[in-house]
Amino acid sequence: MSQVDNRQRGGGRIRSSQNESKRNTSSSGRRTSQSYSRGSSYQRRGRKRKRGPQYDVTKVLLGIILAVVAVISIMAVVKFAGSRKAKAAEVNSSTVSDQGLKKDVKVDDISIAGMSREEAREAILKKYPWGMKVTYNNDEFKVKNLLDSKIEALLEEIYTGEPKESYTLDTDGMEEEIGSVVKAAAEKWDVAAKNGSISGFDKNTGKFIYSGEQNGVVIDQDKLSADITAQLKAKNFQAVIPATGKEVAPKITEAQAKELYKVIGTYTTTTTSNKDRNKNIELASAALNGLILKPGEEFSFNKATGERSSAKGYRPAGAYLNGELIEEPGGGVCQVSSTLYNAVVFAGLTTTERHAHSYEPSYVTPGEDAMVSFGGPDMKFVNNSSSSIAIRTSFAKQKLKISIVGIPILEDGVTLSMTSKKTAELDAPAPVYEEDQTLPAGVEKIVKAETKGSRWVTNLVTKKNGVVVSDEFFHNSTYRGKAATIKRNTSGVVIPSANPSDAGTNGGSQANQETKASQAGDTPGNSSSGETQQEKPTPQETQPSKSQGPSSDMEETTAPAETIVPPNPLNG
Repeated sequence: MSQVDNRQRGGGRIRSSQNESKRNTSSSGRRTSQSYSRGSSYQRRGRKRKRGPQYDVTKVLLGIILAVVAVISIMAVVKFAGSRKAKAAEVNSSTVSDQGLKKDVKVDDISIAGMSREEAREAILKKYPWGMKVTYNNDEFKVKNLLDSKIEALLEEIYTGEPKESYTLDTDGMEEEIGSVVKAAAEKWDVAAKNGSISGFDKNTGKFIYSGEQNGVVIDQDKLSADITAQLKAKNFQAVIPATGKEVAPKITEAQAKELYKVIGTYTTTTTSNKDRNKNIELASAALNGLILKPGEEFSFNKATGERSSAKGYRPAGAYLNGELIEEPGGGVCQVSSTLYNAVVFAGLTTTERHAHSYEPSYVTPGEDAMVSFGGPDMKFVNNSSSSIAIRTSFAKQKLKISIVGIPILEDGVTLSMTSKKTAELDAPAPVYEEDQTLPAGVEKIVKAETKGSRWVTNLVTKKNGVVVSDEFFHNSTYRGKAATIKRNTSGVVIPSANPSDAGTNGGSQANQETKASQAGDTPGNSSSGETQQEKPTPQETQPSKSQGPSSDMEETTAPAETIVPPNPLNG
């Protein structure tokens, strides 16, 4: 082959290669252009998405997060700064208390330079040790350290500010603290004067026993207060100070007491002829006779008489248990508590517990009774007088009399009494029916009439020389009614009675039982020998007695539906 041909073929290859390169370049350019075109399309679509709602929410959340982070950062900085400041203050305080005062400071002649606060306190207490005492009749009263508050106030002034060069331990302005000490010492040694008064009762002679008067002692608080103040001012904190007692005479001597004591309240009721019931009344009243109550002491009927049991001689008598008539030892003692209650009110003593019966009583006006049951309702009062009082009882010929003996509580000419009025009548329970085949069919026979219930209001009446000065509400009382007892024959069978006059009366009704319970016996049981006499002539009775007709009222063993505790008539 010729060289020319070879050059032509080589040139052709070169051109061919160049053309191929151009095609490739052109093709690449087209691909690049297509790619760019697609990328621009993607970018355009992406920009559209960022401008949508999702993009806006993201921006809001991001802003909130950044704000929270900023707030937390600020709080951390503030807390850190405060902590550094507190630590710095703590360091400064510690420096003052631990390293002590740099300045030369004196309290009186005690130098506390370089001392901590605790060291300064110990130095002052060492200089002024406390040991003050008050003595009386070989007895002593240790006075509490009155310097504590003064020393604390002084150290607070020195160690919390710029201290001065000298201070004085001041003991002025301690009147309240000194007064507290003096009062405590006086309470330890004061002895109240004892008046001559009634102190016992001799049941054999039926006379009261009187105790003699005794002088009292009162500590001179003004002098003791002045003595303590003087020792504090002299800074003699270990002084032993003698107290001075003044003798105080009683207001009433024994001889005067015998003249002053009298019956200040009395009341009388009439009992039935039931000998068992009367025996119970006799025993309960005898348990109260001669009982002494000191000033402020509370009386309890149940405590004074104890359990009314057969072992103590109490006999079975009519009593109500949950409204049912039963025979129980002690039946009738409510007449004793009710009689005492009236005497207590008239005397001006303070009643603290009183209960109305379930059913209206007959031996006292309804509203003026006081039901008791051992282990349950009680009758209580307090001796609100300034001297001892005594209870005196007598029971004879179906007359129960109870008196309160004492030095008059009420002003001269003043008397107390009760007035009661029925304010409502309550329906009786449904009748109780009893079958009686001796009655003709369809015939009913009332063998015991129903008794209505009632409500009563009681007022306390105060008179001055016979003229009413107040008539005020005292208490309410509610009583239940009793059902009628009716016999009838609903069987359709009539049985002839052996005695025609007895028709309809066989079987013994509740009315008959109640009559037996209240009226059995023609004469009263063993009674006391009469009213007890005092050592001096019998005092005049300052309250009128009140007597009622024979009673058919029964003892109760359960509390009534309504409990009444009257207010104190003397203290409002």
